Parts: sequence; structure tokens; C-alpha cells
Amino acid sequence: MINFNVPPYIGNELEFIKEAINSHKICGDGEYTKKCSEWLEKKTGTTKALLTTSCTHATELAALLCDIQPGDEVIMPAYTFVSTADAFVLRGATPVFVDIRPDTMNMDEKLIEEAITKRTRAIVPVHYAGVACEMDTIMQIAEKYRLAVIEDAAQGVMSSYKGCALGTIGDYGCYSFHETKNYSMGEGGALLIKNGDMAEKAEIIREKGTNRSKFFRGQIDKYTWVDAGSSYLPSELNAAYLWAQLIQADEINQNRIASWNRYYELLKPLEDRGRIVLATIPEGCTHNAHMFYVKVKDISERTQLISFMKNNEIGCVFHYVPLHTAPAGLRFGRFHGVDRYTTTESERLLRLPLYYNLKEDDQLKVIENLYKFYR
Repeated sequence: MINFNVPPYIGNELEFIKEAINSHKICGDGEYTKKCSEWLEKKTGTTKALLTTSCTHATELAALLCDIQPGDEVIMPAYTFVSTADAFVLRGATPVFVDIRPDTMNMDEKLIEEAITKRTRAIVPVHYAGVACEMDTIMQIAEKYRLAVIEDAAQGVMSSYKGCALGTIGDYGCYSFHETKNYSMGEGGALLIKNGDMAEKAEIIREKGTNRSKFFRGQIDKYTWVDAGSSYLPSELNAAYLWAQLIQADEINQNRIASWNRYYELLKPLEDRGRIVLATIPEGCTHNAHMFYVKVKDISERTQLISFMKNNEIGCVFHYVPLHTAPAGLRFGRFHGVDRYTTTESERLLRLPLYYNLKEDDQLKVIENLYKFYR
């Protein structure tokens, strides 16, 4: 069976976890948490990076830092994971969904401005498949209307837009290190903070509302409860697992890019014959091969193709059900404008197996069976 996903594993993970255990510091903000945070800051150029227990919590933390209040509105695509909306629904805000672009599956930047009302507080671009949204336009709109920008870059570690790492362009960027991502700690994430003045407040909220981080840096002689907060700090064991992958991040990235390019090159003739549509990578965008997807004719053809691949022991999956059609989306959010592409394009999309150290023979089997299906 060719699995759809295999969580990344380099080989040093157990060694680093054992070192963390032997240090008698496993609750978080130990040496491995610091190493991972410093790596993120250096690699992305962000002012401050904080590891979190998930990308969901990174987004919640960003919502708190933006002081999102009940009655506020936040603009985002409906084609995204529930966490993008949940973080703001928990604050009492309304997600306002706009349509996507069919070429990248990202939010259509041309539709944002008309969705803005006097209640709008933030824009949340989601960089689908590690391919950047049109951030120049989004940042211009945000500046014009004085809105916060929180990048959902869950899939965007090692991707960039015009030379800038995804997650560093807006006010805040949110990364995921879930087992399905390019770099994993099982469950985990990170918050990237552009404005250094917000770093201390972020640390306090992340540490249950205490100034514990300053205490561990020796800046104060005791720590105490100073603000409202929650527990967003991951275990040191998770950070140790992640560190093994971050120190070989370039190797993992190159390996995935090679698999992505092989898919693209060998499936291009199928696209040229009009049977499938491949992803578009806009000029100025450097992606991280987070996923490889094809678009088929419609949902009926996709269902048949998934069944065909499963019968040939190949795991292929579709992705999000658009949030504005979900029960909670109907309850908590609203769709602005016309759903021209969100639903129809989501029903066409099929994701192929792609992970670190995917065997070439397995990948060729996936490609061969795609051609068999269309013959």
C-alpha cells in the first residue's frame, strides 16, 4: 500500500528526545524550544518566533494579540481548515468568507475590499499548498483600512513571496508542525511576530498570563500572574523531535521538491490532453512542495478515481469541505459575494501521495495508475 502521508522522520529524533528527558526539563521552553525558535527567527527573518502547541493555538494567540472582540469581522477564504475560523469565532467575531482564485486555490485578493465593513478588523490570507497569496495587494488594502493581517501559513514553512518568507509579511504568521506537514513535532505550531513590541505580551498570553518567560531569562526574580492568558507552550519532547528535522530542513525540502517536480513533469502530458489540471505557481512565489494535487472533471470523476486508486493500493484524498457550507460555518460566518469557484474547484481537487523520502518506484506507480484510469 502506498500511503497518502508518512510523517517525516530523520533519525536523530529519539536521541534528542532522550537528551531532553535526561535534562529533567520536559515541560517546554527548554533548550530544544529555544533552538527551534531561534532557527525560525534566523531562517525567516521574523522579529520573534514562539513555538505553540498547534497552528490552531498560534492563530488563537494572534487573535488575542489583535484584540479581536465580539461583533468584529475577519475576512478569510472558506476553502481552509476549520482552525482558521475557529480562532476568531472563539473571540465572538464573524468570519466573512470570500471566493478563491481557481489557479492557486487562494483567497481572491480582488474580492477583499468589497467585503470590508465598519466592523472588519483583520484579513487572514491562507497560503494553500505552500503557495503564497497575492500579498502586495492584501497588504495595501490592510494599510488603507488599518486592518491587521494574520497569515495562515500552516502549509508554508520554507515557502516565500518575492523573497519574503511566508508568515513574515503580515503582522503575524502562523505555522503548523502537525504530522501531515513538511516538518513535524506530532502536534505543534509557531507564531511569527513582526512587531517586537508585541513579543512580551505574546509570551505572557502563551504562558497562562504569567511573566514566566522573563523569569527563566533571569530578568525578574520571581514570576506572577500579570494578564489573561492560556497554555500554548508545547512540550520539550515535541520540540526535540522537531529540532531533528529543522537542522536538515533543506534536505527535506529538496527531497520533496524533487518528488513534486517528477509528478509535474510526468503528468503534464495528461494535462495537455485536457484530462486533468495541474497546480499553478505564480511568478515571485517559491513553494515548498507541501502537496501535489490534480483537478479532475467533477466530484463524480474524483470519487471514481479515489476508488480506482484505492483498489490499486494507493492512498489519495480530497481536501477541505468549504467552511461556509458546514453547519458551524452557516451558524458563525457568512459568505460575501458569489461562490463562483470555492465549491466547484474544491470538488475537483485530489491530492496525491507526497512525503519525505517517497520512493521513486512508488511515485511512478501512482503516475502509471493515473494514466490507466484515463485510458
